[in-house]
Amino acid sequence: METLTVYRLIDPGSEWRLHRQWFQNSAMADLLGADFGLAQKDNLYRCLDKVLAHRPAFFQHLRQRWEDLFGAKFEVLLYDLTSTYFESDPPFPEGDKRQYGYSRDKRSDCVQVVIALVVTPEGFPLAYEVLAGNTADKTTLRGFLEKLEKLYGKAERVWVMDRGIPTEEVLAEMRASDPPVYYLVGTPKGRLSQYEAQLLEQPWQTVRAGVQVKLLAQKDELYVLAESKDRVSKERSMRQRQLKGLVKRLQELAQMELTRDQLLLKLGAAKNQFPAAWRLDARGVISCAATSVRKPRRNCGSSTFN
Repeated sequence: METLTVYRLIDPGSEWRLHRQWFQNSAMADLLGADFGLAQKDNLYRCLDKVLAHRPAFFQHLRQRWEDLFGAKFEVLLYDLTSTYFESDPPFPEGDKRQYGYSRDKRSDCVQVVIALVVTPEGFPLAYEVLAGNTADKTTLRGFLEKLEKLYGKAERVWVMDRGIPTEEVLAEMRASDPPVYYLVGTPKGRLSQYEAQLLEQPWQTVRAGVQVKLLAQKDELYVLAESKDRVSKERSMRQRQLKGLVKRLQELAQMELTRDQLLLKLGAAKNQFPAAWRLDARGVISCAATSVRKPRRNCGSSTFN
């Protein structure tokens, strides 16, 4: 552990780099009175397993240090999940967390694990968990609420997360807890359309230059509709780039002599490459691309396209 700690502090890198290069070029062997066996890759990779048993105490210590050194606050918590995949084939031992599941990496052919993390707005981690690869996001929040309460006690905290993480049942539990646990989460699109007319009637309130919001109180929740000029400009630029790319590709297709099936395949590829532009006017896209197909001719009783 001493070797890994020093390595991370003065020349951060992978365990494999430490094993292959760094240890031999450092004075760690002399300082610790050890030989190269200390830096064997299996020993290095197993070090974190030894730390795992001390994780709760470790996080409590770090929280106190961050508060003392940096004045960190822990009222607002950002919660999210990601995944990492393995190019390995089952079967695995019973209880192994490597499982097939929804792949954020677009690698549904690979097993994966899900990584859940809670951090402060400044980026200080407060808790994490490695979950089975087939874990659904919406099943994880209740466990993390209990974990944070056990680690750091009860407090009025604000959880910020994606709309796919909480369920209505868990949100109700958060509102009913003592003290209440607040949250900021994206509104489901179906519900947003339900309140569209009421939101249109509300006045805009300026938060800061370029950002304004509308507020709509409904029962135990407050809905916030936000508009950012910078975000609007960014999304407009993204759509323009997509549209330019799609138009350029359609112009290229218009110059080719393609069969019907070839054209459909190329249109499908263009749709995948420029999905935002395609949604703007799919009928116009098809009409423009159709000019690249010549009229059919008869051939042995069947229609073919050249």
